[in-house]
Amino acid sequence: MPKVVDHDERRTEIVQAAGRLIARHGLMAATVRGIAAEAGYSSGVIDHYFADKDDLLLQALAASHRRISGRFDEVTRGLRGLDAVRALLADNLPTDATRCDETRLEVQFWARSLGDEALMAVQRQEMAGFRRQVRRHLDEAVADGETAAAVDADDALERLLALMDGLSVRAVLEPARLTAERQRALLDEEVHRLRR
Repeated sequence: MPKVVDHDERRTEIVQAAGRLIARHGLMAATVRGIAAEAGYSSGVIDHYFADKDDLLLQALAASHRRISGRFDEVTRGLRGLDAVRALLADNLPTDATRCDETRLEVQFWARSLGDEALMAVQRQEMAGFRRQVRRHLDEAVADGETAAAVDADDALERLLALMDGLSVRAVLEPARLTAERQRALLDEEVHRLRR
């Protein structure tokens, strides 16, 4: 009897293998052959599931974004305002192995996105979703009187996002300088500045 193949599961395995390879060794190492070896399949199997390598790479990035955004509600459950802002941002810092891999993968795609409209669209969509989540909780903080009267929510949002990007890049480049504890402390200082 022929083996029954779960095509969705196989496609997911290949996308996950691509993500792992990119996080560990970068986009240059993410060849079809390398991804196939990481997934434990032949290159021909990859050709069967994806239009081309760019399609597979795009799927790897989108899968990472889905995992990250899938945690939004979980990490902010029961929280409002600045507590929710802090929890959401802290969850996106590279403070453990999973989040370091997510950050490495993300950073690998930043430069490539500048010359690839499909990748740029995925990046912008992900950032828009994250921005909406943070802004919603900042608006709660303003409405609840948690913030100082002079706080401009638009400016606060941009500063927080810039801090996150900077910490994330520096933490994967210099993990000894920006430990998980130091990243959280710097985030806490910035969130504290917004309080009344």
